[in-house]
This record gives sequence, C-alpha cells and structure tokens, in this order.
Amino acid sequence: MNDELLTADEVAARLRATPRFVRRLVSERRIEYVKVGRLVRFEVDALTAYIDRHRVAPLSRTEQVLSLRRGF
Repeated sequence: MNDELLTADEVAARLRATPRFVRRLVSERRIEYVKVGRLVRFEVDALTAYIDRHRVAPLSRTEQVLSLRRGF
C-alpha cells in the first residue's frame, strides 16, 4: 500500500481533468477519499481503483455487430 496522499489538484492533473470535476466526484461520492481535518485527500490506490472501475474494454467484431443490431 502506498501511503502518499494526493490533493484534488494533483488528482485532477493525473486525470487530465479540472479540479472542479474532482470536487464533483467527491460530492457525488464516486471516488474514495480521506478527510484530514477539513481537507480532502486521495490515496493513490483509490485513484487507481477509480480508473479501473471506469475502464472500457474494446468490443470484438462479433460484439460490435450484435450491439449495432440491438441499437446500442
């Protein structure tokens, strides 16, 4: 386990997103965070888990055809 805690700005930089987006993730409780007094911090493992949960795997050719037929 990595004990490093990241700020919202550091998380935003790693996600190549805005700090506002990270604050929204926190307010919607879509990412795990740690409260240090009034401060919000993020474990590196929590950021990795968030990224893994939102990973989209590519479809095979057959899956592409089937999804087109279903109207997705």
